[in-house]
Amino acid sequence: MPVARRETCDARVIAHVDMDCFYVQVEQRKQPNLRGLPTAVIQYNSFKGGALIAVSYEARRCGVKRSMRGDEAKEACPQIQLVQVPVARGKADLNSYRSAGSEVVSVLSQKGRCERASIDEVYLDLTHAAEAMLMETPPESMQDFEEEVLKSHVLGLEIEDGSDAKEEVRKWLCRSDASYQDKLLACGALIVSDLRMQVLKETEFTCSAGIAHNKMLAKLASAMNKPAQQTVVPHSSVEGLLASLPIKKMKHLGGKLGSSLQSDLGVNTVGDLLQFSEEKLQQWYGINTGTWLWNIARGINGEEVEGRLLPKSHGSGKTFPGPQALKTIDSVQHWLNKLCEELNERLHSDLDQNKRIAQTLTLHARAYKTGDSDSHRKFPSKSCPLRYGTKKIQEDALILFQAGLRDFLGFYNCKAHGSENNNWGITSLAVSASKIVSIPSGTHSIVKYFGGQFPSSSTSHHSVDVVIDEAVPSSPSGSENCSGLVPYELQLEYPEDTGMKHSKACLDQQDPLCHLSSKADGLTEESSLMSPPGSEDRMTAQGAM
Repeated sequence: MPVARRETCDARVIAHVDMDCFYVQVEQRKQPNLRGLPTAVIQYNSFKGGALIAVSYEARRCGVKRSMRGDEAKEACPQIQLVQVPVARGKADLNSYRSAGSEVVSVLSQKGRCERASIDEVYLDLTHAAEAMLMETPPESMQDFEEEVLKSHVLGLEIEDGSDAKEEVRKWLCRSDASYQDKLLACGALIVSDLRMQVLKETEFTCSAGIAHNKMLAKLASAMNKPAQQTVVPHSSVEGLLASLPIKKMKHLGGKLGSSLQSDLGVNTVGDLLQFSEEKLQQWYGINTGTWLWNIARGINGEEVEGRLLPKSHGSGKTFPGPQALKTIDSVQHWLNKLCEELNERLHSDLDQNKRIAQTLTLHARAYKTGDSDSHRKFPSKSCPLRYGTKKIQEDALILFQAGLRDFLGFYNCKAHGSENNNWGITSLAVSASKIVSIPSGTHSIVKYFGGQFPSSSTSHHSVDVVIDEAVPSSPSGSENCSGLVPYELQLEYPEDTGMKHSKACLDQQDPLCHLSSKADGLTEESSLMSPPGSEDRMTAQGAM
């Protein structure tokens, strides 16, 4: 659930930088001949030409949409260039996109506190940089401005027909009678414009940005004018921005909470919330959520830019839609092994490069049971302490899956190993590593940090001592995090390990599910957070923005 936070200060400068159609840009940098051509990046599967996960603006003008598949895109735009996502272990390999995103972050992080929200989006707190500029070289004292900053969009700035839009923006930047907050935002616009040009120069990527006094408004603004543009939200324009914004467009309101607001209170835009008192909203949705709704209607958001350049977790997942559903333990184990191999590589890369270790392994899945009248039954996420080493992660992931499957199926028909089929199917499977911490800088060696025993060389066990039911936040639209730094809609959106319940599980490898039912009695079922259907490798299309 979103947390209601009051703003401690409204004189902040927060920017949200969003890469333009990022996957396509990465592929165009590899193949410069694709620049300017209608281009789309597709999934590796061949069904109807593959699923589109990123579409260039040239292709969009031809009628190509991300909801299409490759064959449909060719019908709409015969000249479209379709580029396949790299493949490794039978699934999409995002490493080239992660690396490209890191290049961008290295540029953007030079001017202020930087929070890497995904592969292709970053929050920046530029307050101190803007304050320094206002003190030393305020915009009103400047004679010349770079062309790029004069192309900024300033919400609420009226530009009459026939007038010079750039000249009007210059006047807004240089206002001597502007409020202190707006003067800071003007400095922020200059800083962000310079950063965007520096990103273009050093990486060849374009990006769009929103500049406001909080994260919520900055994110909304960054999507308003794309590609390669920036939008500023002065305080006086906040009410107008939110008045007509559809309620479902607001972060956290795309799911059940947004639907409830529409059906129960007749709220269709964020501005419609203004008619309700904070007490009324609290009566309907509880104290925290009610206050949060009251705040967002007024553009209030006290969330801080966290100052994070590295991911909070790592994840690897794959979906198996329709007839591709996994129906045996053998097939599940086959794919778990592949996913764990990728996860292990990323864990060791993080260890080598950043001296960080993960402490918790979590198994996530989506499943169905033929003929089950309970259509809302969810496959519970399961966690355990993470042991380093591919074999160990694979062993533990399988045991976690078996524990989850036992809970999902209940205590009936529990034999489901080998090639047997109990009318169940797995449509999505993922493993993630979280609770990542840095090894203390004073530690002389990694081996010493682990008490003389490196985690990947510890004695292998055939059972997990602690299995944890994964607590899932009740936010109707999901919980954002930085899982593997996949773009917002692409990422593995799994919750943090909060409110976890420990229990012992002693698993028999010969008949895992039956023995789990009698030996893992402490486990309780928790809903797992699921990725949207139809995203073959937990990938949709934010990289296409």
